Amino acid sequence: MRHAAVMQGPAPFKFYMKQTDKKTEDATRVPRPPVVVVMGHIDHGKSTLLDYIRKTNVAAKEAGGITQHLNAYEIEHADESGAKRRITFIDTPGHAAFALMRERGAQVADIAVLVVAADDGVKAQTIEVLATIRASAVPFIVAINKVDKENADPERVKQQLAEQNVFVEGYGGDVPVVPLSAKTGDGIPLLLDMILLVADLHGETGTRSAAAEGVVIEAHRDARTGVSAMLIIKNGTLAKGMFVAAGESVAGTRRIENFLGDEIASATFSSPVRLYGFSAPPHAGALFKAFRTEREAEAYAEENRERKQPKQKPAASASAASEDIARVPIVVKADALGSLEAIEHEIKNIAAERVEPYVLDAGIGSIGETDIQRAMGDEKALVIGFNAKIDRSARDLAERNNVPLQTFSVIYELEEWLAAELAKRKPRIVLEETKGAAKIIRVFSSAKNKHVIGGRVTEGTLARGGSIKIMRRDIEISRGEILELQQHKAAADKVETGSEFGARITSTHMPAGGDVLQVVEMVEH
Repeated sequence: MRHAAVMQGPAPFKFYMKQTDKKTEDATRVPRPPVVVVMGHIDHGKSTLLDYIRKTNVAAKEAGGITQHLNAYEIEHADESGAKRRITFIDTPGHAAFALMRERGAQVADIAVLVVAADDGVKAQTIEVLATIRASAVPFIVAINKVDKENADPERVKQQLAEQNVFVEGYGGDVPVVPLSAKTGDGIPLLLDMILLVADLHGETGTRSAAAEGVVIEAHRDARTGVSAMLIIKNGTLAKGMFVAAGESVAGTRRIENFLGDEIASATFSSPVRLYGFSAPPHAGALFKAFRTEREAEAYAEENRERKQPKQKPAASASAASEDIARVPIVVKADALGSLEAIEHEIKNIAAERVEPYVLDAGIGSIGETDIQRAMGDEKALVIGFNAKIDRSARDLAERNNVPLQTFSVIYELEEWLAAELAKRKPRIVLEETKGAAKIIRVFSSAKNKHVIGGRVTEGTLARGGSIKIMRRDIEISRGEILELQQHKAAADKVETGSEFGARITSTHMPAGGDVLQVVEMVEH
């Protein structure tokens, strides 16, 4: 079959439950619906594609039309025989700051769809996504989107992909490629058919009778509903009355929601579900397991806790000890762990001259008084939130203590604001600059450190009130100020290069003819 070689590299990463009876489990395994991750460069149409597939308006709900979270959705599509089959889609953010979230999506998925715009071609972020897909070793399909646009050039996209060693069907290779328009829907049925074909070739299976296990793809904290997490079930069944352990966190299954937010009694493999009541936010990307009793779940969480190595505080860098480097502490709050992770990653990698930002504290949920109090210990500190609410008391405390506080819903805006704030905190270096110079021709009188002199401006400008230093054979002998300035026997504010002048200056040392008078100014950089 011509699609048989779409898989490149080692077998896909899989999640297996502990098998107590291998023969029994093998006998009960049935085909599992594919979990598909949709990836690609920002603005190449990933959200529009999913929006068309599931007939909802997710793109409009996202701030600026940009996907900021990792979300999962289920659809049904009829195969060639007419039978309706489930497909689970994972939508991942395209912005560079969300690279870790993209990687997580690829690790969970059975199949990847790489979306490339026909009018824009392969971009730097497309290449990053390809590296993620290859690292996770999932089979993938190339979807060339926006073929309905006048300047669309699918052949150019195929050529660019070939330059990245991705050879699609009809172009010297066997990676499936589907031209489509997420706007009009043309080609989307063919894409869904291709997904089911690739799924059949790789034969993912699951056992319904097993206790559910899978992956945490996102976690949230809400003041009203507490800690919840979105899970993808990779095997088994999750039902009310069970207990789930993910990392060190445990939750009962009193409320299970499907991807539409409807409460359900149970869910099986490949389904995305939201589970409420976790004891703490589980780490996004962590494996979860379901148990019949709370004691079993707690024991599993305790095992994970004991395996976890204590984090060592990073040693202070050499640059942090320098007076020329400003260390800027940042308190970060977000509505989801994935977003928090992305923002922390962005802060670590932000380029700022002589400024070293670091995360002082981070968490999910609303911004409260405690967050502001953490920042109050350093006048350079910032508090930022991403899709996070600000408690009224926290806002009042920040205003009273002049703590910069800002929330965002679009990553680009956060980056711009943060860059501007870091620039304000850059250490100011004060340098002495020479604005003018003059040769002293004659000293007319001196009394109580005040001297009347005459001379000629040789460089720049002399100005009344300017600070001066007196140089004798290139050695500074004194400093002072120009009290009065005359030109052509009339008072003057400035005297330019080449002009003679008279001046009354201050100096603790007696100036002499031949000395050089330099006008200096302290300039902050």
